[in-house]
Amino acid sequence: MADLQDELQATAEAGRLDAPAKRKPKPSHRFGAAEPVAPPDGTAERGTADGAKAPEAAPEAAGRLADPEGAEQSDGLEEAHAFLADHPVADGYSGLPWVLRHLPWYDLELGGSGVDTDVPRMHEGHIGALFWSLHLSEPLTGDRAVGATLEQLDLVHKAVHAHPEGLRLVRTAGEVTDAHNCGRVAILLGPAGAPALGDSLAILRALHALGLKALTLAGVSWASEAGLSRFGEEVVREMNRVGVLADLSGAGEQTIRRTLAVSRAPVLCTRSAAHALRPHPANLTDDLLAALGESHGLCMVPLTAEQTGPSVRDVADHLDHVRSIAGPESVGLSGTYDSGAAHPEDLTDASCYPHLVAELLHRGWSHDDLALLTWGNVQRVLRSADFTARAARDRREASTARIADLDG
Repeated sequence: MADLQDELQATAEAGRLDAPAKRKPKPSHRFGAAEPVAPPDGTAERGTADGAKAPEAAPEAAGRLADPEGAEQSDGLEEAHAFLADHPVADGYSGLPWVLRHLPWYDLELGGSGVDTDVPRMHEGHIGALFWSLHLSEPLTGDRAVGATLEQLDLVHKAVHAHPEGLRLVRTAGEVTDAHNCGRVAILLGPAGAPALGDSLAILRALHALGLKALTLAGVSWASEAGLSRFGEEVVREMNRVGVLADLSGAGEQTIRRTLAVSRAPVLCTRSAAHALRPHPANLTDDLLAALGESHGLCMVPLTAEQTGPSVRDVADHLDHVRSIAGPESVGLSGTYDSGAAHPEDLTDASCYPHLVAELLHRGWSHDDLALLTWGNVQRVLRSADFTARAARDRREASTARIADLDG
């Protein structure tokens, strides 16, 4: 397994190996304006045709222009847009499928359909890849959970195929990069809830065949506050074999620790911030963040007021903390838009990522660490999961274990 260990250790190069081709920045306005329009009070000093200085701005306007904080914010946003044009965002969670299910009409490429995550907003926010959640809004079990998840999955396929100019359904790190280089947002399926398996490994394989890429290990008897049961451990092994990532956001501490021990592939926490800064149940303690970093997993910090706080600075504080504890190779972003959650000021929809990147640049984040945060870490995890699956399929057959046989 030396190759597997080398793959999991190659975190620093992840962003560079699978970096998308450089592309021209996308329009910054949602409905097709080619260039940003200067604000009406932006009467900057400018030269005339013969080189003479133009008349000075009115005193009030001049005062605004001389405001160093405003100039710094403007420069920071320009630098953020330029950075994101080369290193787009791989967003770990969107609740869009459930919202679309209840809309009478939508056009994601046109925009303006009452959602936070249409294609114009994603382009404006430089989102290159997005996980579409298959979570259900109510706690279903058994056949009802399986059926509802299949309906969600079917809706995602229809929505993506109805918007071929803006979206592309993908499964691997290479397909993510190809989609972005073709001007499409790469859509990854998941996470789905563990009840979607109906306690059947055959259903896990069927969901994977339909595109499922991540599964949340919570809400079932085999992944509970007590940890993983024997059947739960077999589920994780089979997820490794087929290439489905384990999502541990909202899982019990014992389930998190046991999954980290059992899984040969990196794990995700698609919506977890720092518990030390905000004691939300889905946020991770420093001990768990350190364990996640040691196992080369990925903590994707949600942009929600409830978990991170009401401002961009609060979100940046959580990113700073996760990076310091888990390491720069283990921190990512999760917009959590269209999930019903309230969002911090200046991060109200999918177009707002430049505001967050500008804040991190202001705090001194290096471009290398930012590239891992926005794009490289997700690519590494996807690539490692695929590598692990290829190796596991050479070692073991598809599992036929049943929960009754292992857990009694």
